[in-house]
Amino acid sequence: MPYVRHWLRNSLLLFVLAITLGLVAAHTHLIQPHDLQLDRTIQTNTRTGWLNDVMEGVSALASPVAGLVILVIWSGWLLFVRRRPTRAVATFLVVAIGWNSTQIAKAIVARPRPPRQFMLDPEIGSNSFPSGHTAFTVSAVVAAYFLLRETRHRRTVLVLGPLAVLLVAFSRMYVGAHYPTDTFGSVLIAGSAITFVTGIWHVWIEPQLHRLPLMERFGLERERAEQDAAALPGGRRRAAGAPQAAPAAGRHRKHAGR
Repeated sequence: MPYVRHWLRNSLLLFVLAITLGLVAAHTHLIQPHDLQLDRTIQTNTRTGWLNDVMEGVSALASPVAGLVILVIWSGWLLFVRRRPTRAVATFLVVAIGWNSTQIAKAIVARPRPPRQFMLDPEIGSNSFPSGHTAFTVSAVVAAYFLLRETRHRRTVLVLGPLAVLLVAFSRMYVGAHYPTDTFGSVLIAGSAITFVTGIWHVWIEPQLHRLPLMERFGLERERAEQDAAALPGGRRRAAGAPQAAPAAGRHRKHAGR
């Protein structure tokens, strides 16, 4: 997981910006009429039988149930199959915290859903701002980028990831479940939570992974040795008997909270 400088300040700024946007959208007339008009334009000009099914399917792929299944399978594959406990825990935290941070914003902003008569499949339960489906997609894309940023698949994630976020965001407006600012706000909220996670990961979580039960059995030491070897200049592996490099977290601890 990369280290983000000034992670605490930046995460708080993003959070405040997102909440401010949500409160203005929900409780003033500065944004609400334009939000509703854009929603109705999308629904009036683009809805058709086959596309209804496609957009409902896209929304279903990022639903709470589907998201939980994807997260469990993904993290489990990294842990049990690939034997990469550090990556498994990091991926789980990025997706889970980035995704579920929306619940805090929903409770604070308390924005009602768009009018039910415009919905293809009426939503019940949680408030409208921000979109949990979009936040899940953002978090999954960021987690994938963190995993693949040093591989040849990096550019693929950078191209397809934003397209996936836009597709899910559009589907939520198309089916009538969210306003445009809900989907944009979810990007800010998820970004805020993920920035926070990167900070506490290096400061506290990663150095303590060895304390978790079974981490050593799943190859924690081997994974760390490979990371240390890859970090050496020119990609040279550490010679046998040479002192092991200090964990990356130690280099950043003095920056904690900045």
